[in-house]
Amino acid sequence: MITRRDFLGRSAGLGATLGLSPSLLQALGGLALPQGQLLRRAIPSTGEMIPVIGLGSSATFATVARAEDASALKAVFQTMVERGARVFDTAPSYGASEQVAGVIVNELGIADKLFWATKVNVAGRGGTAADPAAARAQIEKSLAILKRPMIDLIQVHNMGDPATQLPIVREFKKAGRVRYVGITTTFPNQYAQLIEVMRNEPLDFIGVDYAADNRDVEDVILPLAMEKKIAVLAYAPFGRTSLFRRAAGKELPAFAKEFDATTWAQFFLKFTLTHPAITAVTPATSQAKNMLDNLGGGMGRLPTADHRRQIIEFVDALPQLPGR
Repeated sequence: MITRRDFLGRSAGLGATLGLSPSLLQALGGLALPQGQLLRRAIPSTGEMIPVIGLGSSATFATVARAEDASALKAVFQTMVERGARVFDTAPSYGASEQVAGVIVNELGIADKLFWATKVNVAGRGGTAADPAAARAQIEKSLAILKRPMIDLIQVHNMGDPATQLPIVREFKKAGRVRYVGITTTFPNQYAQLIEVMRNEPLDFIGVDYAADNRDVEDVILPLAMEKKIAVLAYAPFGRTSLFRRAAGKELPAFAKEFDATTWAQFFLKFTLTHPAITAVTPATSQAKNMLDNLGGGMGRLPTADHRRQIIEFVDALPQLPGR
C-alpha cells in the first residue's frame, strides 16, 4: 500500500514525459503522476465540458494567501494548468485568497485558461437583506481582480439573501459579464432553503459539501440537481470528520486498485465523483504536490456501484475522532 506521503515522495523522473516545466518540476521535487487525462463532465445548461478536479481556495490555500510569502501558490496553479485542470473556486470572504490568486494567475498569464468561479454575499448575519449596491460593487471588484471582462461563474454564497442577490448576478450575466449563475451552501440547516431555490429559480450551478462521510445531499439535493439540469461543484471532499485523520495508519483497501486509486486523496475524490450529479470537485490545497495527488482522483477508472458500497462501508467503520 502506498500512503499519500509515500506516493508524494516517489515517482521521480517521470516529469519529462509529462511535459511539466523545469521550474514546476523543481517545486515538485521531481514528482509527477502517471500519464493520463483528466476526466471531463458537461455543464447541463450548456453542454460545456470541464475537468472533474479543480482547486478550492479556502482552508490551507487561504492561510498561505494571508502569509507574507504566497509563492507556493504559484506552483499550485502551474501544476493545475499544466495537467489540464481549469476550475478554480474562490470567494471574497476567503481572506486574501481571491485577491492573491488574481495577482498570481495574471503574472503567470493563465487567467484565460481557468474556469473562474467566485461568489457574492453582502447579506448580513442572521438572514438580513443584502444591499444591492454593495452586491454589485463586490462583483465589480471580483472582475477587477481577475482583470478579465467576464467571470465564468458567480454563485450566491451560503444562501445569502437569494431574492436580492440572484437577480443581480443575472443582470451581470445578461450584460455578458458573467457566464453562469449559481448558489451555494455547506450548512445542513440551509439545505431546505437551497432545495426551495433549486425548485423555483433558474440556476446553472450549485455548490455543496459532499464526501464519503457526509452524504446527506444524496437524499434530495443531488437528485434534484439532475432533474433540473443544474451542475454541481462538490466542496469539502475529504470530509466533515477529517477523513485523512480517521484513516491515518491504515492501508488503502485492496479494492482501491480496481479503480486506480493509489492514495487516500484519490480514494476519497473518486468516491465523490461516483455520483453522476457531481460536475467537478474543488479540494483546497496550498501545495503543488497535493495538487498533483488530487488530480489523480480525476484520472483512470472510477469506482463502480459495488465499489461505492464498499467505500461507504469502509468509511463508516473508521474510528471516530475524539469529540465527534
